[in-house]
Amino acid sequence: MNRSIIIVNQYIGSPHHGMEYRHYYLAKNLMALGYQVTLVSGSYSHLFSQLPKTQGKFTHEMIDGIEYIWVKVPKYRSSKSIGRIWNMLSFAWNLRSLKISGAPHVLVSSPSLFPIKIAKKWVKRFQSKLFFEVRDIWPLTLVELSNLTSTHPLIRVMEYYEKFAYRHADKVISLLPAAQEHFVSQGMRADKFVYLPNGIEIEGGELAPLPSSLEMKIPKEKFIVAYAGTIGLANNLGYLVEAAETLKTYRDIHFIILGQGGETQELQNRVQKLGLENITFVGAVKKEMVGSFLKKVDVAFISLLPEKLFRFGVSPNKVFEYMYAKKPIVWAVEAGNNLVEEAQCGISVPLNNVSKLKEAILELKLLSREKREELGQNGYNFVNTHHSYRMLAEKLIKIIEE
Repeated sequence: MNRSIIIVNQYIGSPHHGMEYRHYYLAKNLMALGYQVTLVSGSYSHLFSQLPKTQGKFTHEMIDGIEYIWVKVPKYRSSKSIGRIWNMLSFAWNLRSLKISGAPHVLVSSPSLFPIKIAKKWVKRFQSKLFFEVRDIWPLTLVELSNLTSTHPLIRVMEYYEKFAYRHADKVISLLPAAQEHFVSQGMRADKFVYLPNGIEIEGGELAPLPSSLEMKIPKEKFIVAYAGTIGLANNLGYLVEAAETLKTYRDIHFIILGQGGETQELQNRVQKLGLENITFVGAVKKEMVGSFLKKVDVAFISLLPEKLFRFGVSPNKVFEYMYAKKPIVWAVEAGNNLVEEAQCGISVPLNNVSKLKEAILELKLLSREKREELGQNGYNFVNTHHSYRMLAEKLIKIIEE
């Protein structure tokens, strides 16, 4: 039986380089289950915190026992620049001359669509299987989030590759639970669809203690409502600030925002202007410290600004971190799925309805500690059953071998 696979995604990172982590953790767990895995990534991504050291067109590196192949690509100014498209094209162009040993199965992951035809040639030669993973629906994402129309030449080229992928992949793996109808409309057979969501690594994930300087910022003997993650426009944290303002007379409730991002200063200025003393910004911490922080809070909050694309569902990693920390969650997201409702681990509120958010926070505060712990345990059970990377790796193996 063929138990080897190449995963092609030019944005694969590692704990040493920064995001993205999905394929790193899938690879670790696939290898623990007896698979040989090679990760093929680009030498530059706007998500990397540390660029890999590369020489020539291809650089082979072992990271935590996983074989990485870094493909040389040009840098670009921002994620929305034309340079990013050139980066994608360069990745696929260079990939044509990559020498592959053995006869592995191949998984190509979006958003970059251009490697799919090269991967099809590989599996035809190897007589192995081809899998297409959809993390972001390109080019639809470009059309809905930019000023490009569906008739733009770039969109039409990308759509050609997208349809090629749906037609020729043995299975189409989606992180979006409600995306099947769109894939079928683009030429996929319905029986090819498989849902394999984002996950969380629970094997050997020891927590690191918080710095004493941060611990001192967490009030004792108060009910703590927290957000942990990127502080960006899409994260809709202005909604949480508004809720904090309506609850400022409740001296035993405090809000904490952990993280960093483009909206940090704007939110801090807003809090200062409102004169709020019940909300604290504590900055960013290392990934392994987030769980230690969440242990010290009572309720975790998530919201996302609305996007049409959310109709296909969402799979935000921070929700799984909240669940694994056994925290009740307030979910303020309009999407094709509701993870908190599925897990029965908190309260869902309408987007940007401050009175409803206030009610939800007060409702959770008034619950007994035992009832809040029950909600937290529901989330913990759910994430371990459906979203651990070991479980996702086992499911991926079933997809490969069926």
